[in-house]
Amino acid sequence: MLESQARLSRRGLILGLGALTASCAASTPKPSPVAQVFTPTPLPPPLPLPLTVPAAPAPVPALGPSLDPQGLIRRPLLYAAMDALKRHRGTVEHEDRVYIVDFQAHSSKPRLFRLDLTTGEATAYRTAHGRGSDPAHTGFAQRFSNVPDSNASSVGAYLTVGASWGSKHGPNVLLDGLDPSNSEVRDRAIIVHAADYCEPAYLASQRKLGRSFGCFAVSRADLNALRPDMDGGRLLFAGI
Repeated sequence: MLESQARLSRRGLILGLGALTASCAASTPKPSPVAQVFTPTPLPPPLPLPLTVPAAPAPVPALGPSLDPQGLIRRPLLYAAMDALKRHRGTVEHEDRVYIVDFQAHSSKPRLFRLDLTTGEATAYRTAHGRGSDPAHTGFAQRFSNVPDSNASSVGAYLTVGASWGSKHGPNVLLDGLDPSNSEVRDRAIIVHAADYCEPAYLASQRKLGRSFGCFAVSRADLNALRPDMDGGRLLFAGI
């Protein structure tokens, strides 16, 4: 009897604990699921707008530090002269020195250069331009011509034919034109000669040289220095 009552008591206790447990479970709210955090993938930065960048100047071929180290000759003119030497390599017999005339410079400035291609040294002299190239006698050559009787200077590559002598100008150096821009210089009698209007006294009084009829006129002292070197078969290049 007592044992039966004890079993009933234990059973009631278990049922009571189960009901209590069920009641607690029912009264306790279920935890809500954790909200998922969404992190958007960052967009790539916008591409920059195209910028207008000035075009870089074309690289200029280097001639090396040993050629005209004094920097007497404008580099574009020097490059043009070296290119002319290559173009006329079959005609120009001697390549030990070249002569370059800068017709962009004022006539009061030394603008005829003797460039020694062996040592690299350049020597500067003054030379006149034609009156047809400078009608107003400003000292600047402004136009050039290959036409006979134009009295203008011609640009381009020349070949020094050699020392000569004439009744009008005395000692001189004959020239031949190698380019279409100066092909008539032999018929036009374009030469290197001395003239009074290239002497230091004229320059001191006028602050510019006089004008030739298209010849490369120089002072007598400069002709004496140039003429022995301008023997046949060398390049003279006149440019702007």
